[in-house]
Amino acid sequence: MNSPIQVLQSKFGYAAFRLEQEAIIQSVLQRRDTFVLMPTGGGKSLCYQIPALIFEGLTLVISPLIALMKDQVDALRVNGIEAAYLNSSQTWQEQQTIITRARNNEIKLLYLAPERLIRAEERGGEKSNPLLSPMLQAITSMKVSLIAIDEAHCISHWGHDFRPEYLMLSYLKQVLPQVPVIALTATADKRTRKDIVEKLALHDPGIFVSSFNRANIR
Repeated sequence: MNSPIQVLQSKFGYAAFRLEQEAIIQSVLQRRDTFVLMPTGGGKSLCYQIPALIFEGLTLVISPLIALMKDQVDALRVNGIEAAYLNSSQTWQEQQTIITRARNNEIKLLYLAPERLIRAEERGGEKSNPLLSPMLQAITSMKVSLIAIDEAHCISHWGHDFRPEYLMLSYLKQVLPQVPVIALTATADKRTRKDIVEKLALHDPGIFVSSFNRANIR
């Protein structure tokens, strides 16, 4: 198995880690829930992308922005990494093909929005149990090794960009209790950080708060 520094150098072309990237990655590789506050440009994505390439199974990446998903998947593919995303711009057949590839361990990172992951359908004026979401059920048939939640401040009422769909992400801990979760954000005060940890039901998480430094931008 390659080490984190070997993956960093061979797959991403960087000579060394910055900020607390290496310590964060080690926390994740120990299968520990992890919270990361790191400035934009500090290299948050590498904190889950490198473990994704070291773990045997699939890494799910929850992201609220379709454009960001596409950019990250495109960049990973350029580096020869099997990655894909699921969103509303795709046909049903395209989505089913990706789900099948994920089940067959042909994808290392799968990006999707929280709305796509846990969709509670309304029946007779009442919402169905989110645990019965078709996508959530499909994920239980995949070999998931890691869950990464980007823009994690969206789950907090104290965050600047609260999105109620993020509140349902705690269901992931119910259906995949043994899978570590890494929550990442570039903006969260102490109250928001506490809220994120509680609402995502992170268990005894490693907490990493990196300060801004222009020399650390990647």
